[in-house]
Amino acid sequence: MTTFDDRESAFENKYAHDEEMKFKATNRANKLLGLWAAELLGKTGDAANAYALEVVKADFEEAGHEDVIRKVAADLGDIADADTIRAKLAELTPVAKEQVMNEAG
Repeated sequence: MTTFDDRESAFENKYAHDEEMKFKATNRANKLLGLWAAELLGKTGDAANAYALEVVKADFEEAGHEDVIRKVAADLGDIADADTIRAKLAELTPVAKEQVMNEAG
């Protein structure tokens, strides 16, 4: 293998790793959002974890976060509006990234 091939392979591996970390961080942020919403709904324990998993699964409906925002907003009703949910997700995203990075390291 040439040096060029080695470098190309290294870049491909780094890209794949970075994409995997983004995916994990997004899922973690959605889970944290789900746990936050579950608490607002009065869910605890297994019920809270099951709800958080529903929120994570909601993100696979379409690209972006709007599918998650819609689901949580519909479930929370008058408890929190979409803007509040977006703000909470924005607050939880760096927390999720840090958790995923700490687990990977």
